[in-house]
Amino acid sequence: MAPESSRAASYHPPVVVNGAARARPHTGAGGQPYRLQRPLRLQRKKASEKKEKSQRNLVSRLFKGSKPNPPQNDLKKENSELETTDSQPEKKMEAEAEITTKTETPNISETDLESNTAKMEQFLKKLGKKSNSRSIDLNNCRLTSTDAAELVALLPLLPDLEELDVSWNDFIGGALKPTILQIHHISKLKILRLNNCRLTTDDVLALGEILKTTPDLEELNLSWNSNVGGNLSQLLQGIQEGSKVQILKLMDCNLTAEDSESIGQVLPRMQNLEVFDLSINKNIGCNLNSIVQGLKNTACLKVLKLHTCGLTQDSIQILGAAFGHLPELRTLDLSSNKEVGGGFKDCAAHLAHLKYLQVLDLHQCSLLEEDIASLTQVIPLLSSLRELDLSANKKVGSSSENLLSRLRFLPELATLIINGCALGKDAFTAFAEASMYLPALQTLDLSWNKYVGGNLNLLLETLKLSSALQVLRLRSCSLISEDMALLASVIQTGHLTKLQQLDLSYNDSISDEGWAIFSQNVLFLKELTELDISLRPASFRECGLWFGHLLDGLTKLPRLSELGIQRWRISAPHEEDLEYFNRDHKRSIHFDYGGFQ
Repeated sequence: MAPESSRAASYHPPVVVNGAARARPHTGAGGQPYRLQRPLRLQRKKASEKKEKSQRNLVSRLFKGSKPNPPQNDLKKENSELETTDSQPEKKMEAEAEITTKTETPNISETDLESNTAKMEQFLKKLGKKSNSRSIDLNNCRLTSTDAAELVALLPLLPDLEELDVSWNDFIGGALKPTILQIHHISKLKILRLNNCRLTTDDVLALGEILKTTPDLEELNLSWNSNVGGNLSQLLQGIQEGSKVQILKLMDCNLTAEDSESIGQVLPRMQNLEVFDLSINKNIGCNLNSIVQGLKNTACLKVLKLHTCGLTQDSIQILGAAFGHLPELRTLDLSSNKEVGGGFKDCAAHLAHLKYLQVLDLHQCSLLEEDIASLTQVIPLLSSLRELDLSANKKVGSSSENLLSRLRFLPELATLIINGCALGKDAFTAFAEASMYLPALQTLDLSWNKYVGGNLNLLLETLKLSSALQVLRLRSCSLISEDMALLASVIQTGHLTKLQQLDLSYNDSISDEGWAIFSQNVLFLKELTELDISLRPASFRECGLWFGHLLDGLTKLPRLSELGIQRWRISAPHEEDLEYFNRDHKRSIHFDYGGFQ
């Protein structure tokens, strides 16, 4: 092989002087032309390309689609070479030769990279997860501080990561700050879930800084981290104007009234926001005005959840003013705000602005008669409504005849939950008549309404027409044997064929004869997955002969996976039958019969 100086001798790059190019040879030992600069640069380029290719191959074995960042040292050195002058050429060439030697030794050796890749694979395998270059799901993996440290070291190997979920790992609070600081390596991150991680104040503050480096973030979930409360302003400062965030969940974060101000200030920057959940933050209801002003700038919002937020009558009126600015809202959850009773009297009309509302949850809101009267006028206008929950509002049963009768104007209603509403004769009759006009009904929950017992015949036509019904809950309805005979006849004649869940628990008034006729017909519910016939907590009762019929029917229900029979005293032969069923029928059925002794 010829000496390097000889190979370079034939190359004479021009020198630009006053805009004109002319040759300017350099001489080395022996008077020969000395041209080392270009070949050395080519060598460095080849070395850099070789190193990059080696890194890509190693990482892609485990994480397909990953594209590690190119080494920055080589790029900086080449830029430096282009900027140097031609003075002192021999000294310059010697320095470049020394740099070349150093550059050819990569900062991260192939052995180290292989070791890191193996560590990532081992780390995920240890936690029962598979490697994926775009998603790491470590939800509820019982991570320790040691695991968190491993994750910190391995995150830079995944520059294409889009989803990171370390939720429900409450033993690593305080150890997440280093993890959060590594997120700047992941500029493509779209989903970040850190709910119930016991984030410390330092974790929260660090996250606020890192949010500035994740411009593509679309989902942020920090729920069940109490230290978010009081520090929200520092966290939300990371959300910039034109944010792409579509989902923001801050459930049970101990938010304060001051945090409400911070939320109101950041919402105008989040014009792409679609899901906003502030549930279980009891202190924001007293300062809802700031949040509402911000909501007026979120025209894309589709889901708004304010469950257990300490809302009052005034809060409902303030919130109503924002409905006209939320034309795309699909879900509104105001449940478990016991102080809002009376608040719908003057503002229920604002609900009419929500033309596309599909889910309305008002359970446990202490609704008063005047609230019911106002809702009676508005709910029929919500023609897109698919789910309505009015449960645990006892005034519904005594003043809801008009409201329940108008459910017939909701042809798309699929879920109706009115348990614990103290339905009386007039209310139940009105509902029974309206329910025949609900062809899309899939879930019906009438639990804890005692009047249903002995009057199930009022729902006979509904049960026959409800071809889409999948869930029927009649818990603690004081059902009697006649009701069971009616239900059995409907089942036997080929109705309720799509029923998947049936809850008949806490109906201690059903006689053995009633259970027997039902058990003999349960085999016709081919789609049934869950059945609950448990007794009340204070009741214990011997199983009759009907239990044998029930077990026989179970063998013909291929999808059944859950049977609740709590507090029934099962005889020894029947216990043997249960064991035989599990052993010989090779079925995975959970028999919940605890408490029968």
